[in-house]
Amino acid sequence: MNRRVTVYLLVVSLQILAITADNHDYVALNALKEAWENTPPSWVGSDPCAGWEGIRCTNSRVTSITLASMGLIGQLSGDIQSLSELQTLDLSYNKGLTGPVPPAIGTLKKLSNLSLNSNSFIGSIPASIGNLSNLYWLDLADNKLSGKIPVSTGTTPGLDMLVKAKHFHFGRNQLSGEIPSQLFNSKLALIHVLFENNNLNGSIPSTLGLVQTLEVLRLDRNLLSGPVPSNLNNLTRVNELDMSNNSFESSDVPPWFSTLQSLTTLNMEQTQLQGKLPVDFFSIPQLQTTVLRNNQLNGTLDIGPSHSNQLQLVDLQNNRITDFTQRAGYDNELILVGNPFCLESGGIAKYCTLPQQSNSSYSTPPANCVPSSCISDQISSPNCSCAYPYTGTLSFRAPSFSDLGNSSIYTSLQGALTQSFHTHQLPVDSVSLSNPTKNLDDYLVMSLKIFPSGQAYFNRTGISGIGFVLSNQTFKPPPTFGPFFFIGSNYGYFAGVSEGKPKSSNNGIAIGAAVGGSALVLLLVLAGVYAFSQKKRAERANKQNHPFASWDGSKNSGGVPQLKGARCFSFDELKKWTNNFSEANNIGSGGYGMVYRGTLPSGQLVAIKRAQQGSTQGGHEFKTEIELLSRVHHKNVVGLVGFCFEQAEQMLVYEFIANGTLRESLLGKSGIRLDWSRRLRIAIGAAKGIQYLHDLADPPIIHRDIKSNNILLDERLNAKVADFGLSKPLGDVDKGHVTTQVKGTMGYMDPEYYMTQQLTEKSDVYSFGVVLLELVTARSPIEKGKYIVREVRQAMDRTKDLYNLQGILDPAIGLGTELRGLEKFVDLALSCVEETGLKRPTMSEVVKEIESIMELAGLNPNAESAPTSASYESSSKGFDHPYSNNSLFSYSGAYPPLKIEPK
Repeated sequence: MNRRVTVYLLVVSLQILAITADNHDYVALNALKEAWENTPPSWVGSDPCAGWEGIRCTNSRVTSITLASMGLIGQLSGDIQSLSELQTLDLSYNKGLTGPVPPAIGTLKKLSNLSLNSNSFIGSIPASIGNLSNLYWLDLADNKLSGKIPVSTGTTPGLDMLVKAKHFHFGRNQLSGEIPSQLFNSKLALIHVLFENNNLNGSIPSTLGLVQTLEVLRLDRNLLSGPVPSNLNNLTRVNELDMSNNSFESSDVPPWFSTLQSLTTLNMEQTQLQGKLPVDFFSIPQLQTTVLRNNQLNGTLDIGPSHSNQLQLVDLQNNRITDFTQRAGYDNELILVGNPFCLESGGIAKYCTLPQQSNSSYSTPPANCVPSSCISDQISSPNCSCAYPYTGTLSFRAPSFSDLGNSSIYTSLQGALTQSFHTHQLPVDSVSLSNPTKNLDDYLVMSLKIFPSGQAYFNRTGISGIGFVLSNQTFKPPPTFGPFFFIGSNYGYFAGVSEGKPKSSNNGIAIGAAVGGSALVLLLVLAGVYAFSQKKRAERANKQNHPFASWDGSKNSGGVPQLKGARCFSFDELKKWTNNFSEANNIGSGGYGMVYRGTLPSGQLVAIKRAQQGSTQGGHEFKTEIELLSRVHHKNVVGLVGFCFEQAEQMLVYEFIANGTLRESLLGKSGIRLDWSRRLRIAIGAAKGIQYLHDLADPPIIHRDIKSNNILLDERLNAKVADFGLSKPLGDVDKGHVTTQVKGTMGYMDPEYYMTQQLTEKSDVYSFGVVLLELVTARSPIEKGKYIVREVRQAMDRTKDLYNLQGILDPAIGLGTELRGLEKFVDLALSCVEETGLKRPTMSEVVKEIESIMELAGLNPNAESAPTSASYESSSKGFDHPYSNNSLFSYSGAYPPLKIEPK
């Protein structure tokens, strides 16, 4: 008997050891915990699979994170990529979550449900999401996302690759550009395409008609134009179609409307529809709501005797309908206000007056019981039990009733909600509705309270399930209410937050007594093994969370770097992502070492600078660049993705900038034509990047190596300042300078700094002035022994057009067009290269002057550059990479002083 019990205890103990979470999962979740505020209080200990709320595991791996309405604050970091078994990520209804959606999310190949709706995420939709081949649900609605909808290019992924996805929920964001025709194809299984309330423009792509599985299509409240594709008649399963508040090309009512036999709701308000509504349109069997107001519909309206018996609302306000054929059988809401039928003939009063809106203080009454007197923040439910409800706001876009005081209407909605929650087996006792009102958009808005069943609190799983039911458009309200959306509030109460802690059992004592001392010894051994494994896990986690514990301060690299947010990569990772640092991936070289192109698992391209072995100066520059770039974040400064310093390696990982250096483009090697307007936008971008370093970085940073080879151009030709290996923080602001060994690049170097070894912010201004002269001449600073500053000063004549510089200007700048502001631009450049720093402007003054020049040239200083898809006018002419440094050389004290020519 004792042997059997001993074996049983051994098996149980081994199982306990086996079910603890994978170490990488723990590290990733712990990183998320550190990045977020208001994480569940149960998130303690080193095993997320053992009681962390909102976390579900399978075979010791985290497979689900559901944290809807938790009040989370912070950013979603790229550490999420370590959760390689994750299938569900639901962070909806946490308005405190902000920052970009990390591209690393595209590495979670098993993800099937991604719900990030109703947060404050910014930036673009990562194209890497297209790698999620198992994704079923994609909800990014109600955020602050911007940019274009990404599609695949052959080398990069896109959303058109999500052939298993059924839900594209992108509404209520700031997305722009055209809806790509490539986004839709016949292989997609989409049932919901929700793009409402964005800034999308252009025409609706005809490829949308290929997705015959669609049930809900919302394109309303965008900037769409052009004709509505006729092949949308293929969408025979669509039941809700809303394209209102766009500027489509004026056209007659499409005859294919009548072929959409599953249609329940049609909203085409203010879309320039014209012509006569066909009578057979109203015979669509399931049609409930039709809103076509503010168009140019004309002729005689005939709803027809065989209209749908589901029809509740026909809103045709402000059209050109001249007559209405009376038919028996339709007695529901019909609004013809603002039509000639009402204005000229007097019409019928019930159709020619707006429904009178009645204010309502309706609130769901108790269900044949006496409301309880509740303590604290608890509220009495309709069933008169005290609890903490989950609250939010329901908004209905096209209700077919106007009497807001009709309580029977809300009773039907209340019953439908309760039934839906019970159908989905959610722990809901009852629901309460209150304060129905109409907002400025004429939406019916009301408060919703959902009460838990069996206890006073919901747990996190219950809240997540409720949010899912109310946001996925599968809940169908009664026909009189029509389409809706839900905005949930943070839920501050959860079951078991301060109670219900697991209690130990006395069974172990009894069994222990039975099996005797041998079993006790065995358990102690197992406990020791477990404690040892947990210690090792904690050490590994600490090493990953604190990577500089082993920093080698030798080789003049200084003390441990003080970083903010840069990611530490392993040598093996970078080796893999560069194909073992292959020659094919080598994209440049310099005094620091080699530069390689790499591709992260997320699909993001990066540039990896690998230091030469044994470079003592490189070690110091390595540390400097990490420290500086990890705490500078600006759209005109190149972003540091991470670094590596193991195995005697020193590597910096940057974002890969698509269009290379400014120098390459000026030399014509990139195939990009830089006209005057583009050069001005490059100048303002670079100036703002340097201004940020001088004025907003803490402490201020002097770049010390501003040159056209260190200004990179992204895919929209936005300028980004790069290469901080020589940069110096200005620790003592009052002192105003740093006394340091002279380093920099010949031709760009401040002569005052060279002479005095006193580095100031005005040294960067001098270098930038040289770059401005490069922008208008496309000449190197020192070319065939001639110095660009001297050449411009000698050639210019302020009494003549364009200062008589036609012979020195770059022909590609556009001499056939008016170069408005060029003279002021040259004046600014020459003021920047004054011999003494006191005579030079500050970078903030430079920015203001370039903005003034741009306005003079008819340009908006704050507008983005045009995408380079329209920029290439010839094939590449030897353009290899954005990080080469072979046309100019860096100075570190080995060259004679510059000879400064007098003006």
